Amino acid sequence: MISSELRELYQELILEHSKKPRNFRVLEGANHTAEGFNPLCGDKIKLYLEIEDGRVKDIGFQGSGCAISKASASMMTASVKGKSVSETQTLFSEFHKMLSGKESTEFDETKLGKLSVFSGVSEFPVRVKCATLAWHTLKAGMESSGKTVTTEA
Repeated sequence: MISSELRELYQELILEHSKKPRNFRVLEGANHTAEGFNPLCGDKIKLYLEIEDGRVKDIGFQGSGCAISKASASMMTASVKGKSVSETQTLFSEFHKMLSGKESTEFDETKLGKLSVFSGVSEFPVRVKCATLAWHTLKAGMESSGKTVTTEA
């Protein structure tokens, strides 16, 4: 159970990033792209990455979806820009661990920073796919798999 203060912060940040998403643009210099789709609620994302010398030099996204999906993509892009691919993969793992919702699974809040506000999503299992869609799309983009990521695999 999350505290009322964290729940309030969660709601404020989700709404802010949903209404004014960061890095919501086509990235002209992208050398990696990936698409993701959540058929359950219709969320769609196209992610653009410029990876250079093992770092996420720049990142952008386009798409449509619910507030959680858009906010997650916005905060994710802001969090990974400038990080190494290795650091980005670690962040992906921590975010995924946090949303797994298992009591025995502890995540590192210091690694996640503001992304920790998504911890409340684990209380709503149907919304977890909304929050993780952008992250799975990011992983596919870094791996250059070329496949469309779907939450209903």
